[in-house]
Amino acid sequence: MTPTGGLTRAQGTALSVGAVLGTGVISMPALAASVAGPASLLAWLALILLSAPLAWTFAALGGRYPDGGGVSTYVRLAFGPRAAAAVGWCFYFAVPLGAPPATAFAGGYVADVLGGGRATVIGTFVFVMAVVFVMNWFGLRVSGRAQLYLAAALAALLVITVVAALPHARPANLTPFAPHGWAGVGAAAAMLVWGFAGWEAVSSLSGEYRDPRRDVPRATAAAVLIVGVLYLAVAATSVLVLGPAAGSSPAPLADLLAVGVGGPVRPLTAIVAVLLTIGAVNAYLAGASRLGVALTRDGALPAGMVGTPRRSLAFITLASLASVLLPLDLRTAMLLVTGCFTLVYVLGTAAALKLLPPGWSRRGAGVAFAAVLALLVLNGPPALLSLAVAAGAVLYVSLRTAPKIDSPSSSSAGSIAPKPNTNPVESLP
Repeated sequence: MTPTGGLTRAQGTALSVGAVLGTGVISMPALAASVAGPASLLAWLALILLSAPLAWTFAALGGRYPDGGGVSTYVRLAFGPRAAAAVGWCFYFAVPLGAPPATAFAGGYVADVLGGGRATVIGTFVFVMAVVFVMNWFGLRVSGRAQLYLAAALAALLVITVVAALPHARPANLTPFAPHGWAGVGAAAAMLVWGFAGWEAVSSLSGEYRDPRRDVPRATAAAVLIVGVLYLAVAATSVLVLGPAAGSSPAPLADLLAVGVGGPVRPLTAIVAVLLTIGAVNAYLAGASRLGVALTRDGALPAGMVGTPRRSLAFITLASLASVLLPLDLRTAMLLVTGCFTLVYVLGTAAALKLLPPGWSRRGAGVAFAAVLALLVLNGPPALLSLAVAAGAVLYVSLRTAPKIDSPSSSSAGSIAPKPNTNPVESLP
């Protein structure tokens, strides 16, 4: 098979790890413990197990249908251009809305060291966005290589943190196991969705792999294993070492390092938090910049706004900066973004049920579809934003493709945009 791009399997694994691991590992252990106590470990385990079929479904689709449109392309092949536009809009416009809360966790670590409160948090956000913008402006090879080194270094730091802190673990900290009742586990799972969002982000990069059919599934499988082990290890160590204080800690990684190593570790954890956040935001902006081009190609966005990778990158960056001004608290912003991504998962896994051949991949897609439907319910009212965004996409495509009265030969709604990879399997060498 002739290589279709320059992204290696190791770089793809790093991008996947960065997209999912990023901000979750520095904040979610404390948030989950605050609502479920030690029983939050069950929620972590459940989300890890559920993320495996979801990640595998997107990997199977990416390997079989490599295209910059990612989930939008899969839904277009399965259900047509209007459904594809809805998915594309939900993902594309959720990225800038999610950038401020994603960087707020790292900003909290930096403010813990430097002081300055919200001004420091916003300054951290601007710094992260500037670094990621420059990385992606110079092309995927630059950002992919940087992501590889970044992911390896951060994984090593997390392992060091866990190994150093574990000798101080106390089994007594597991009791009472469910201080807020078993309903707390469900509440923790709903919050942890934020930490596991990201498996769809790198599907937009599938066409950049050297050998998509072989490399996409293998890179994703490696990423699932790495993310699952690191998440569960950090969460378990937080509960066993910090005990009840885990639920109220604004900087659990700093607290773990302080227990295991001692000394002035908070500046180090602030650096770790910023690097993790750069990894996550980098993966999202890399995928979104190419998704915007694919949506333009398919007639779902205006070419003048996002018609090239750099133009799309600039739009996402500016929209992210503007979203800081929205009067939203952190939790509301997180749930709004989670709702958009969950709708993407619902439609993406539904497309997989139609596109993938019978076998393990389709059965895995069925499990993933049922799981994300449950997650959509857990998300609650904020999921309504995703429906509004989807409706806007359908309206835009409908108006764009409506037959003109004075032009009987106008194109029909199903033929308004070029459709490369309409039969992607046959297009692969």
